[in-house]
Amino acid sequence: MSLIHLFLLVSLVSLEGDATTSFSPGSRSILRDIGSNGISDHKDNAVELNATNFDSVFQDTPAKYAVLEFFAHWCPACRNYKPHYEKVARLFNGAEAVHPGTVLMTRVDCAAKINIKLCDKFSIKRYPMLFWGPPRKFVGGSWEPKQEKSEIIVVEEWRTADLLLSWINKQLGSSYGLDDHKLGKDHLLPNISDYEQISQAVFDIEEATEEAFDIILSLKAIKSSETGASFIRFLQLLVPHHPSKRCRKGSAEILMNFDYLCPAGECSYDSGVNNTLRNFHICGNDLPRGYYMFCRGSKNETRGFSCGLWILMHSLSVRIEDGESQFAFTALCDFINNFFMCDECRRHFHDMCLSVKTPFKKARDVVLWLWSTHNKVSERLKKDEESLGTGDPKFPKMIWPPKQLCSSCYLTSTGNNIDWDHDEVYKFLKEYYGEKLVSSYKKKSAGGVSKEEVVVAAAEEMAVPTNALVVPVGAALAIALASCAFGALACYWRTQQKNRKHHHNPHYLRRYSSNYLVMNTFSNSESEREKER
Repeated sequence: MSLIHLFLLVSLVSLEGDATTSFSPGSRSILRDIGSNGISDHKDNAVELNATNFDSVFQDTPAKYAVLEFFAHWCPACRNYKPHYEKVARLFNGAEAVHPGTVLMTRVDCAAKINIKLCDKFSIKRYPMLFWGPPRKFVGGSWEPKQEKSEIIVVEEWRTADLLLSWINKQLGSSYGLDDHKLGKDHLLPNISDYEQISQAVFDIEEATEEAFDIILSLKAIKSSETGASFIRFLQLLVPHHPSKRCRKGSAEILMNFDYLCPAGECSYDSGVNNTLRNFHICGNDLPRGYYMFCRGSKNETRGFSCGLWILMHSLSVRIEDGESQFAFTALCDFINNFFMCDECRRHFHDMCLSVKTPFKKARDVVLWLWSTHNKVSERLKKDEESLGTGDPKFPKMIWPPKQLCSSCYLTSTGNNIDWDHDEVYKFLKEYYGEKLVSSYKKKSAGGVSKEEVVVAAAEEMAVPTNALVVPVGAALAIALASCAFGALACYWRTQQKNRKHHHNPHYLRRYSSNYLVMNTFSNSESEREKER
């Protein structure tokens, strides 16, 4: 018997040695290594967290929301669910993310001893268990089943990738799909002269608006009454005329709170303070960030933000009324001069603004001035880029619009000398940057809508009040009071605007000869009043 026991002991030791060589010391379980079938090199998209990096990851992420999955590596249901979770995670996480900067997808293994206390803080009683909330709320956070008014909520619909993404879409008001693909260099819009492609640019306008606001915050660019006044005027232009509804709403929220946030133009930028601009998003909390569509370049350093900013300015110019023309011109010139941080570009644009000696009285003239200015900038940059080889080979600078888009805009053309039909150019710009620039994120949803419904929804999204007036500054209060019948919010907003001392900024009046304050009046129809409320 002793020989048999000795033999069994030697066999067990041998087996233990084989297991040690077969499974790495860092493996969580034999089951995980056996199930990997030699493909353990695959990189997960979901970010795996533990007690040591939990707070820092949520604190540093640029994402607006986060999904947090608590699981156990020994749980068969968790292992089977992982492919579903990864299908959704690949949309939002990693270098190849389709919709980066929107949702951070994370996981915590509660079977690891280091995470026991962390899982207890979130009252984990089953696996897997998913939570949703703003990333900052997870920092030092916790969750209790009977907790009230918490921004961290339990994800109830998660058992498949389709269910989880559908639930996320409901929270964001989005229409992401599992088949969405990244618009990389192989997915560039092939022909920028395609008339239909401008419909993609509403994403770029939103992204450029938010990026411009981010630059202002990061550089703390609002630092005086003059820069504060410039920012206010730009907001006053965005609120009624931005092509995106959520950017109009976000701009209005900042505008209404600006005096409180930045008294005398001195803003607080501390992230830990409540009354700070950093607590606001000019296009709302749910804006997908980090990518351009119409303005995507073939190289990372080309097009993008500057392209989106130009389209934003063109889209604003075609939406103003005659009475707003000088104000809109001044707002755009001042904004670029104070907040566009490419110094040479800023100075060139500012010089072209100063070359205008007569105040604008017609919106048409502002539209054509901006178009002409853009073409002059493109001509100058084209020469530099061709000599230095710094341009985008797929999207070289060109005179706009090309003949493919508007042959009627050209009277005669000899080389670089073009005789334009300005009436046709104006007509083209009004339609191209106005009606044609519809919101392509109002596309067919999971529930299914007809093409006609998409067009109607897009038109409603783009609709803005158009009956704006120009009034002397002294009459602003009377108009504001008279408008109170249209709703308390409208009355309050206008009164706030009248009381702003920034409208009397002598520097602003002197530089661009603008003697009037533009105020937006609301539509007379009851249905439009309800929309604006």
